[in-house]
Amino acid sequence: MAKTKIHPTALVDASARLADDVEIGPYAIVEADVEIGQGTVLRPHSMVRRFTTMGEGNYVDSFVVLGGEPQDYKFDRESATFLRIGNKNTFREGVTISRATTPGGATTVGNNTFWMANSHAGHDCTIYDNVILANGGNLAGHCTIGRGAILPANGNVHQFVWIGEKVMFQGCAQVSMHVPPFVMCAQDNNVITLNAIGLRRSPEISDEDRKQIKEAFNLTYRSNLPPAQALEKMNACTDWGEAAGKFRQFIHEAINAEKPFHRGLCPHLSRIGARR
Repeated sequence: MAKTKIHPTALVDASARLADDVEIGPYAIVEADVEIGQGTVLRPHSMVRRFTTMGEGNYVDSFVVLGGEPQDYKFDRESATFLRIGNKNTFREGVTISRATTPGGATTVGNNTFWMANSHAGHDCTIYDNVILANGGNLAGHCTIGRGAILPANGNVHQFVWIGEKVMFQGCAQVSMHVPPFVMCAQDNNVITLNAIGLRRSPEISDEDRKQIKEAFNLTYRSNLPPAQALEKMNACTDWGEAAGKFRQFIHEAINAEKPFHRGLCPHLSRIGARR
């Protein structure tokens, strides 16, 4: 088994639990109560803060700070809160992810995510597998980002917002409302169309799934029905498969969410234009 490689200038707390083949570069810092899995690499000047757990095969580039204290006035610095990271994630230069703000709570990152330079996730976020955050993208606290979503360069997601599976954002877009699965977003709170290319490239999404997702999208965004009435129409489609069912379930949860998650459903660009 490969031996752990710790550069002489790195600072690693004696309580940190490191797998045998972890590599820690010059001037990197690993604080107390940290666990790092096999094959993980910490590049020079990176930092893994207290109460952070990382799985296997993660890559942490220079000037990354994982598990930093939440940027929350109410946070008690003596409380034990956590950052839990899965396997095979890439954190490029300058990425920051905060641990949770509520005692016992956790910010969580799944597997195979890719964080480009200077992207950030705030406290209590949940980021599922295969998510990509482009350069400078920011997630405020308590966001949930669905599997395979692609977040915008220099864009923002408001706190308590849910982003569905395989959502794709154009650069600099920002949202303060919930975004259902499989759509594309642009500008400010604008759903513009389905993420057709992403759906075609997904081996688990069949032609029939795409047809049903389009039906769900049209009911939500092109029928001129209020979301609750569109949901009633979707509930009548008892033959829909899992993919369209995810869209329908997201709409149900978004329009029935309670505060502070009662953010509303991100509207379609055409409806915004009509109101103007």
